[in-house]
Amino acid sequence: MSMADIKIMDRVEQLLEMYRQGKLGGEVMPEDANPHLEKGSAENYLYFTLPMALNYQRNSYTLWESAKKTWEDGETGFVFNPNECLQRSFEDVQQALTRYKVALQKQKQTEIWLKLCETFVTRFGGDIRKLFDENSNDIDRIRTFIQVEHKKEFPYLSGTKICNYWLYVIYQYTDRTFTSLDRLTVAPDTHVCKATRKLGLITEDEYNASNVQQLVIEAWNQQLAGTRYKPIDVHTPLWLWSRNGFREIE
Repeated sequence: MSMADIKIMDRVEQLLEMYRQGKLGGEVMPEDANPHLEKGSAENYLYFTLPMALNYQRNSYTLWESAKKTWEDGETGFVFNPNECLQRSFEDVQQALTRYKVALQKQKQTEIWLKLCETFVTRFGGDIRKLFDENSNDIDRIRTFIQVEHKKEFPYLSGTKICNYWLYVIYQYTDRTFTSLDRLTVAPDTHVCKATRKLGLITEDEYNASNVQQLVIEAWNQQLAGTRYKPIDVHTPLWLWSRNGFREIE
């Protein structure tokens, strides 16, 4: 490591310690708004998968609160069952998704939801757990399946930011054990990109570049190579640090 890298790593270590001590806030994360289903159940996997595809350019806390209300309402909870969604009319699904504002763009986001349901039913019999099983729980194989081989079948879930974050959430909130956890990168959303710039891992020009998400992923992969940390270890601390206004690192 260069002196600059060592200095950055020192700040990363301090940031992680602040996170462990609860000094970055975030005792409650967005996805904590969930019905506490059995971790290994197909329902739990679907709960943490379908709303993820609608998690762009919006408040994550609000999205997951909306998802929980939708699940708990006897008239709308069916949307988390891909088989039932495909048996209902478009209007039924649309009304259920918009009642508690899981879908903000009622046409486009209903179409995304139904396309994913179609993929899950056609390829996995409605059970998304089979995606992981059939790809040996290997992060790279799963991403290749979703982002390269069958990209059009996974609208928005196949995106660089959302796919990585979805896999992180699956790791955190289900019983899934990945065989290559070190291959799970940071999810380069707005907060993570801002925090990466703040720490000096990318320049201002790189932050404003069209491929900033890939640059952030590569920066963290390189920064943490050979250390005891994996990229996923820094994701939540970075996100909270940015979201709560960049508290001074102690």
